[in-house]
Amino acid sequence: MVRFKREFTFDPEIKKVISENVRKYRKLNGLTQEQLALDALLSYDFVRRLEFKKGEVGCSAATLYRIAVVLNTRIDKFFE
Repeated sequence: MVRFKREFTFDPEIKKVISENVRKYRKLNGLTQEQLALDALLSYDFVRRLEFKKGEVGCSAATLYRIAVVLNTRIDKFFE
């Protein structure tokens, strides 16, 4: 069987996009970083760095899922 390499474009700034969207949806929900951290079972410092460092700090799918649940936001919204 012959396989052909397919071409994809990956956004090199995706972690920055996620970071900005976490902050956006947190603010839209009227939550502080402290409250988001508490509700999502994360440290305040992690949430602060995730938003402030804008792409230098990443997170796992499980962490992003918990943030999405707390913010009552579909997880795909963080990638837009």
